[in-house]
Amino acid sequence: LPKLTSCTHSVPQLILLSMAAEKVTSLGKDWHRPCLRCEKCNKTLTSGGHAEHDGKPYCNHPCYAALFGPKGFGRGGAESHTFK
Repeated sequence: LPKLTSCTHSVPQLILLSMAAEKVTSLGKDWHRPCLRCEKCNKTLTSGGHAEHDGKPYCNHPCYAALFGPKGFGRGGAESHTFK
């Protein structure tokens, strides 16, 4: 794969990724499949199967829900998961 706009790999890393990964499109950008990761927990995400905030990908639960969802007891199911 050529260097993608959302990745910052060096040339040797790109060669390895191009052999092992396919391109996915998400958030209006092209990504190497292993590079589409949650900004908070670094979990690998699937195209269209995640949330977005300020142009950055987040897993739906728990990261997006805990960081940007409703606050308070019993709201959104993320009240037991907090980030510091």
